[in-house]
Amino acid sequence: MGRIGDKFESLRERKEKALIVYLTAGDPSLAVTKKLILGLEKSGADILEIGVPFSDPTADGPVIQEASQRSLKAGTTLQRVLDLVADIRRASQIPIVLFGYYNPIFAYGTKKFAQAAKKAGVDGILVVDLPREEAKELRKYTDAVDIDFISLVAPTTGMERLRQIAVDATGFLYYISITGVTGTTAPKIDNIKSEVEKIRKITRLPLAVGFGISKPQQASEIARFADGVIIGSAIVRLIDENKENIDLIKIVSNYVSEIKDALR
Repeated sequence: MGRIGDKFESLRERKEKALIVYLTAGDPSLAVTKKLILGLEKSGADILEIGVPFSDPTADGPVIQEASQRSLKAGTTLQRVLDLVADIRRASQIPIVLFGYYNPIFAYGTKKFAQAAKKAGVDGILVVDLPREEAKELRKYTDAVDIDFISLVAPTTGMERLRQIAVDATGFLYYISITGVTGTTAPKIDNIKSEVEKIRKITRLPLAVGFGISKPQQASEIARFADGVIIGSAIVRLIDENKENIDLIKIVSNYVSEIKDALR
């Protein structure tokens, strides 16, 4: 069991739920991203999703799309993100998931990427545009070095498809709480609850819920039946709004503390 599995197990023993935080690497800079990550861990973040910027992030809403464009303009590359993870590992053992699209990984080289990610200290990857049927060309390398391959399931995922995804999934399942792109609408708690209960009948993997969650009350309600809550666009927006503020790290950290308190 790796860092992700260990984290969910330790939280379960303490009867806590995981707070998974997403931020785009390199927005506003890689140096600031590092400071944010270390601050987020101190404020209660349990797992980090580090977004690798891509020029055409079709699964993301406008907030993360804009962050990705800013990061690319600042010179962020996949290699520099891996270097960032390696740097973070000198100070932290927080579980890290790289979140992104397949094109940068393919261009980097799938085998080379898997080996470099493992060496840097990456624990999991989530490739949003790589469906299960096409994932083998990457997973044969990431599975070999014990990097968890995080899978997405959505309200539109049928039961047979869900079973197929669950069989191959590792780390945790990411349940998309709404249809559409990230950060554009609020999730409906009752609908999420019924879907999560359905998924639990076919897998023992931890279930984390993301998309549209931004308030402590939302997080608390979802945590009653899920194993973790994922906050993304709200964090990215807060970073952008305060990027010139000398108290940026404090502002973002305080927000994360409020969410984590709601999960305890």
